[in-house]
Amino acid sequence: MPLTFDDLVRRARALPQGGRRAILGIAGSPGAGKSTLAEHLVRELNGSGAPWVAHVPMDGFHLADAELERLGRRDRKGAPDTFDAAGYAALLGRLRAEADDDTVYAPGFERVLEQPIAGAIPVPPTVRLVVTEGNYLLLETGAWARVRPRLDEVWFCELPERERVSRLVARHERFGKSHREAVEWVLRSDQRNAELVAATRDRADLVVPEQALPDRFPAPRR
Repeated sequence: MPLTFDDLVRRARALPQGGRRAILGIAGSPGAGKSTLAEHLVRELNGSGAPWVAHVPMDGFHLADAELERLGRRDRKGAPDTFDAAGYAALLGRLRAEADDDTVYAPGFERVLEQPIAGAIPVPPTVRLVVTEGNYLLLETGAWARVRPRLDEVWFCELPERERVSRLVARHERFGKSHREAVEWVLRSDQRNAELVAATRDRADLVVPEQALPDRFPAPRR
């Protein structure tokens, strides 16, 4: 039987075992639907009861534009070396350690500003499952190699290439780029990153095909 979104919900719900907090990673190339899947999973699992699932995106570890300018990497924003990978891995380790009474604060990412925001996402001690998503969860170079051992499972979102690129262009337009600027950015910067991410697909525990992605649902409110 083809994998469905309901199958994914059941699999995610079963990850925390014996009262221990679990961390689920969702990887995939830019525009593949990682954030949409994570947001819908969290909403479905939390339901109308007390929240026990939190969404902590990798994007909060983007380096600020001022630092990218200093490093000469502003025109490659989104590449692996434009993130604080060591900081992200350290946060995952802290979330896994889960000190008894501590709320852990994770950084968020404001897409309109395209900037990280410190301390934007609280993860209280009652959270039993953390869903984190990003491009480079399965990368094995540099500090990124510290990420995978901190995750219980990693799923890889996969879309047909034409659909993925179309969605990515539309997203850049939605956040302020002209159509020409969006296409140029996708073909120059995002595509290099997408090829790098696609090479990590075989390291995932599960490949999530297009039919299981929840794009048929209304987009979560931001």
